[in-house]
Amino acid sequence: MNVINQLVPSPEVAMQFFSSPEEGSFVMVNLLKFREKALYPNGVDAHLSGREAYQRYGAAVQQCLANVGARAIFSGAVTGLLLGEIEENWDMVALAEYPSLDAMRTMISSPEYAEAVVHRTAGLAGQLNIKTKSLSL
Repeated sequence: MNVINQLVPSPEVAMQFFSSPEEGSFVMVNLLKFREKALYPNGVDAHLSGREAYQRYGAAVQQCLANVGARAIFSGAVTGLLLGEIEENWDMVALAEYPSLDAMRTMISSPEYAEAVVHRTAGLAGQLNIKTKSLSL
């Protein structure tokens, strides 16, 4: 298995993801890898770590989530790996629950999100976003 952390999906992948006929709520699993130092395009706040820049994003995105009926349900530091092998572990896991794909699309298209995402981009070296759906067992 080849794992590639990225900051943004390609236009083709985003189009496929958001054109899915699936409806209803889902949980997005975010596996996050931070930059050692924040990298803002204008060079400000170069003293911040990637984690600190991402914390700014996390604080700002809470209202963006609430505006579309979504919510953060968990975030925590990755502290170990029991099973499997990867070259380098992620730094953090964050889970967000969305009521629908439409809600997520609305959120990431909002001006408020555009302001917040600057901190995400500055702080992250890359990430995986995994869409999950609850199963009836």
